Amino acid sequence: MQITPYYPPHLGGLERVVENLATGLGDRHDVRVLTTTIGSGDAPRRSRVGAVQVRRHRSIEFAHTPLAPGLFGSLLRAPRSAVLHLHTAHAVLPELVALVALIRRQRFLVHFHLDVDGSGRLGWLLPAYKKHVFARVLRAAAGVIVLTRSQAAWLHETYRVREERIFVVPNGVGAAYFMAARPLRRLSDGPLELLFVGRLSPQKNVSRLLQAMSLVRRPIHLTVVGDGELRAELRELAARLHLTNVTFVGARLGADLARSYADADAFVLPSDKEGMPLVALEAMAAALPIVATAVPGNTDLLGDVALMVRPDPASLAEALDAIAGDPLLAQAHGDRSVTAARQHDWATVVRRVEDVYAEVLS
Repeated sequence: MQITPYYPPHLGGLERVVENLATGLGDRHDVRVLTTTIGSGDAPRRSRVGAVQVRRHRSIEFAHTPLAPGLFGSLLRAPRSAVLHLHTAHAVLPELVALVALIRRQRFLVHFHLDVDGSGRLGWLLPAYKKHVFARVLRAAAGVIVLTRSQAAWLHETYRVREERIFVVPNGVGAAYFMAARPLRRLSDGPLELLFVGRLSPQKNVSRLLQAMSLVRRPIHLTVVGDGELRAELRELAARLHLTNVTFVGARLGADLARSYADADAFVLPSDKEGMPLVALEAMAAALPIVATAVPGNTDLLGDVALMVRPDPASLAEALDAIAGDPLLAQAHGDRSVTAARQHDWATVVRRVEDVYAEVLS
């Protein structure tokens, strides 16, 4: 049972990780996804694809937190033999799962995707919540899956989760994103086609990227794929900066998203922090050279792959100019990308998750 605050078509990396994991587990198991209706569009409340059943509970979002009371009943009715696998980067849902597990004397797993920062009017409450509430949920879990070794060390130090209960399982990348090696780009071929994919949220800091685009000296065109709460604000910033070299195309999924990677010459990730960015793995599989900010999450995945820069517009612009002006440099980083991506296929990730189930829940 995969328990997640959001699920596709809601946009985001966590959502697509859960979808890929559920699909992979469905090859050998009966899989149920419990989630909310937030961002689900016209998707049915109940659906089934192969062995994966999806149940979406009516919900509201308050202070960036999904609230779905019906989830409590679904969890109470779950088979006692079910694996309760909670995906978390938000409040309330972790406490709900922990309470049900306590009532039923059932063990559960937490999949820790990202440590979020406070935002909005009630953001000041988040540090106290994490210290006094969320930490207890993590310590009560039979196991906590994290994405990187540095995240494991941080979780042990910050939340005092026992080391033997922490398991490192990286994100995966789908076969559809792996592409043939790209021919060497020539400077005469026109502007460098730069791609960003992600939620338009504070964590991704696309405003930093737009400011960098106002500083680049080489011909570069940026395509922004994604949607989110900062969409209007970012469009206004691009207009104020007179950026005629930036195009916002909205959300893309499936074949349309894969085509976006295929049409790009390079990929950029200007985030403030990451867990293990799925979009970076997809760009790596597409053999794209990557420019990324040297921040937690990015450095774990991309430290030996991407052109890593300080998180400021000037440094980002300098690196983008370097990739645009040196085709050999771009090709070398593209080769590093695809070599590293081959270590992250979803079949391997699913097997590692099954190993965690066997170790902590048997």
